[in-house]
Amino acid sequence: MNVHAAPSTSARITIRGVSRTFPGGVEAIRNLDLDIAAGEFVALLGPSGCGKSTLLRIIAGLDEPTAGDVTYHETSYERFGEHAPRAAFVFQDAHLLPWRNVEMNVVLPLELGYSGPRADRFARARSAIEQVGLTDAIDRYPAQLSGGMRMRASLARALVNDPELLLLDEPFAALDEITRQHLDDQLRLLWSRRRMTTIFVTHSIIEAAFLADRAIVFTRRPARIVLDHRLDLPVERTAALRTDPQFAREMRKLYEALEQGERA
Repeated sequence: MNVHAAPSTSARITIRGVSRTFPGGVEAIRNLDLDIAAGEFVALLGPSGCGKSTLLRIIAGLDEPTAGDVTYHETSYERFGEHAPRAAFVFQDAHLLPWRNVEMNVVLPLELGYSGPRADRFARARSAIEQVGLTDAIDRYPAQLSGGMRMRASLARALVNDPELLLLDEPFAALDEITRQHLDDQLRLLWSRRRMTTIFVTHSIIEAAFLADRAIVFTRRPARIVLDHRLDLPVERTAALRTDPQFAREMRKLYEALEQGERA
């Protein structure tokens, strides 16, 4: 596959025949076809170890498929290069540098890949920090932050490059439920403002239903799609939505698909 992408504010993705088999014969993904429209927010659900994170890493160019192609803007690519979509990856661990405060952690991607003036780099970093509600902690170091604040800093660092594609691998899984809900609210709001293509791996049907416009449920390994469902929920998501009967119905559909995927 060759690397290339046309400039855009968000990335359109086409996946055709993608398989991934690891050494020893462990088959994570089998012959997967998937289309993700520019600006979509897609949640990936499935049993533990079914290949969700592997697929995310392949989309990010951090892993290679055994077979098949991933395409951005109608042009195949093998790994991220200078013409590829701007992409950011948020992991379950915030991976902040302990010797840098919040501002210096967030500005790091711009130090590595942005040739503009230093003042502009820091202005962009402060803007990203403000967007995730962390301005009051801008001078704090990671050891001085709560788990939720560290994830906000990680999210700000991901947003500072204005990504066309945002990939998140269970970033809030280790947090308490209230903090997790607050970060879900924040992420959905950020997406609604920026409309970057967003792919979010989660085990939580509540989180998937609240965040995403579309949920894709996989079988047990090797991952195959058991449900590709567009959520019948309003674009604007508020905390009150979580107690709405329609929200419960959508969660039920995802739960039934997960059960089916476990049996497949």
